[in-house]
Amino acid sequence: MTNLTQYATGSYNAAQLCQLWSDRVDALERHLSAKMWALSAASVVLIAYPILRVASPVVLHNIVAVLHGVVPQVVRTVLASI
Repeated sequence: MTNLTQYATGSYNAAQLCQLWSDRVDALERHLSAKMWALSAASVVLIAYPILRVASPVVLHNIVAVLHGVVPQVVRTVLASI
């Protein structure tokens, strides 16, 4: 079996193919360590931030505005529950 054979759709319908990929992603998620998750998240941020910065300053400004609005409320909620 070659590496491409496992990805051939064959007689799968769309729902079965989605389930197959979902099972593979779930298996991958179960086997990643916390360090790998942190490395993946840092990589995504390091790649996405400059793209967002160059491509759409308005979108980045709106995201920052939402974060500034949401984070203080989350902090207040956590502190109130303590």
